[in-house]
Amino acid sequence: MKILAGNSNKPLAEAIVACLHLQLTNASVKRFSDMEIFVEIHENVRGEDVFVIQSTSYPANDNLMELLITLDALRRASARRVTAVIPYYGYARQDRKTGGRTPITAKLVANLITQAGAGRVLSMDLHSGQIQGFFDIPLDNLYSAPVFTDDIQEKYKGENLVIVSPDVGGVVRARAIAKRIHADLAIIDKRREKAGVSEVMNIIGEVKDRKCILVDDIVDSAGTLCNAAVALMNEGAKSVSAYVTHGVLSGGAVGRVTSSPLKELVITDSIQATEAVRLADNIRQLSIAPLIAEAIKRISQEASVSSLFE
Repeated sequence: MKILAGNSNKPLAEAIVACLHLQLTNASVKRFSDMEIFVEIHENVRGEDVFVIQSTSYPANDNLMELLITLDALRRASARRVTAVIPYYGYARQDRKTGGRTPITAKLVANLITQAGAGRVLSMDLHSGQIQGFFDIPLDNLYSAPVFTDDIQEKYKGENLVIVSPDVGGVVRARAIAKRIHADLAIIDKRREKAGVSEVMNIIGEVKDRKCILVDDIVDSAGTLCNAAVALMNEGAKSVSAYVTHGVLSGGAVGRVTSSPLKELVITDSIQATEAVRLADNIRQLSIAPLIAEAIKRISQEASVSSLFE
């Protein structure tokens, strides 16, 4: 197989090929003076099983176009099969109509990726399960639960823990981790008045004098997480940490996290960390490179990917 990397997250791509004892395929991404993207592959890929690693994170539109153009280039170069490896799938939060005359952009992006030439997609912790059905090609959705579980068990061994979902929509995700580490589950009932603003209303479950771990898939503005941490501490929690797969952390999110009651925010490297994230005292990254590398190897060998989580 051959592995290409876009510009969205080169460190993750390099870590993945290191796990597979391979080298990244030689390719270049250039821009014309009007910022049009041009991709050129400098190796023969005819008849090859090719994997393109590219998160559609900030700048989302540039990284998405780079992915689409790379897929088109590989298809026209007669690659046998092209798999789009998208650790962070941008536009995933627009997965349903939230009002009149609004788009379902997660489906639009799925159509674009398919039409560009992807024969398969590998992603991680999709925002909602129905996005798998938006693709008319096979999609493997990996979960960060094994990575988070190992870290939690190592760091909090013997502690009185409770896993907390910051909203009702994340209960399934939080329950999966709680089940793995044999911990109790709590849920925060919140009301969102408008996009980007959340108000904590009630906590369902016993958190007093216990170490709470919030679990979610995306942290963007960090408003929900920080409000949840405040609410848990007000209810008598001993400490509050958070494990979130995709650290979008846009705008003033890093400052919000560092000044919040959160003891620690643990994210994966599905999105390349900014300088602010690297310098933050209470933000830590876990690598998902070994997990993605194993999934890529299994896809190439036509082996089971779902057995990774059994």
